[in-house]
Amino acid sequence: MLKISDIKERYQAAEDSMLPEFILEFEKDERAGVRKLVAAARKRLTAIEKEKQRIERLKEYEYRYADCAYICGIDEAGRGPLAGPVVAGAVILPKDCDILYINDSKQLSAAKREQLYEEIMEKAVAAAVGYAAPERIDEINILQATYEAMREAVKNLSVRPDILLNDAVTIPQMEIRQVPIIKGDAKSISIGAASIIAKVTRDRLMTEYDQVMPEYGFASNKGYGSAAHIAALKKYGPSPIHRRSFIGHFL
Repeated sequence: MLKISDIKERYQAAEDSMLPEFILEFEKDERAGVRKLVAAARKRLTAIEKEKQRIERLKEYEYRYADCAYICGIDEAGRGPLAGPVVAGAVILPKDCDILYINDSKQLSAAKREQLYEEIMEKAVAAAVGYAAPERIDEINILQATYEAMREAVKNLSVRPDILLNDAVTIPQMEIRQVPIIKGDAKSISIGAASIIAKVTRDRLMTEYDQVMPEYGFASNKGYGSAAHIAALKKYGPSPIHRRSFIGHFL
């Protein structure tokens, strides 16, 4: 008979698909420790089934436009910060996408976003990003710069989309059919995936900037106007990546 510690190791190492087999193997074991592990496995399996149902609901728009071969989700990260670029993500997921836990990137932990980023990039039919630099934001305003970044993200895709599912906006100067969806990053799996790609890409970039300009705390604030960031801005003045059109009333 296996020791409880060995069974616990097997449970902890078990992938989601292995849980039914784990339960079947140990459900008749009367030891309290094993019964606890079986109960935990059942609870985990129930949570996974619930998540699968949520993901199915998140495919409402993808099913609605299923006649389109390539459905592309579009979202951005970084419209509000005082520093750094705005980044747009464009993602075309496979029709049978099985990635769980996709959601509005703001609803996910940084660790979960990183994990999902890797899975999305691995499984997506195509994924790309577009940028608008701080000086471009100052030149044409944040909304127009966001549109520019979105157009660039679509252009950078390895395949041409048949339809764009956008988070709330209609992008000017685009010939591809568009569907703006209010709070789309929480209603469409494609837009949710795009929001994760955009957010992780931008966060990584701001962490790199922090290595060069550590005084502003970009690794932690990602360019947003935290109290410490504003204090540093007043003390050191603007960096090369600050948006001049955003910081006038702080200086």
